[in-house]
Amino acid sequence: MQAGKLPDLPIFVDSPLATNATDVFRRHPECFDQETAALLQKDPDVFGQRRVHYVQSVEESKKLNQRTEPCVIIAASGMCENGRILHHLKNRVEDPRTTIAIAGFQAPNTLGRRLVERQAEIRIFNQTLKLRAEVVTMNGFSSHADHLELMAALLPLVPKTKQVCLVHGDLEPAEALAKDMHGHGFAQIAIPERGQTINLP
Repeated sequence: MQAGKLPDLPIFVDSPLATNATDVFRRHPECFDQETAALLQKDPDVFGQRRVHYVQSVEESKKLNQRTEPCVIIAASGMCENGRILHHLKNRVEDPRTTIAIAGFQAPNTLGRRLVERQAEIRIFNQTLKLRAEVVTMNGFSSHADHLELMAALLPLVPKTKQVCLVHGDLEPAEALAKDMHGHGFAQIAIPERGQTINLP
């Protein structure tokens, strides 16, 4: 928008937690890295005060679903399973003019994963809805460490670790990580299934 490549659209951050976290960052510019500090010098509107509206109340959030003109709604929920995002999805998922942009990993058997897989029908609040909206996945925004970053963090722990449980992520990457960890000296590695009991040494 600042470069004139997009029309000016109102942006709504509909997440009280994200709003509060943004306030903390805004109040502590001394904690910014060099890149962000340089960006602030160039553009003091790094938090988008001119374009971004931070939504706090439930009433404000509900009003967003009455909007008919184009806008951007940012609502946080890791897997689209809880919170205000559910209401926005319920109201817009059948609208082909809507783009649902999903940033980062979506765990299996979650609403977020069903959206990423572009399943024809999804259930929200016990209601079956047709997925007519465009779904775009942007994995580059994920804050999860990748395989190499995990290995770099874990390798110093080899001598003092008796057992490792890999409990987050898809099975195939977890198995690849377990194999690599085993090759680097981790003896006991488990990938427990949901509900499985693991006895720790």
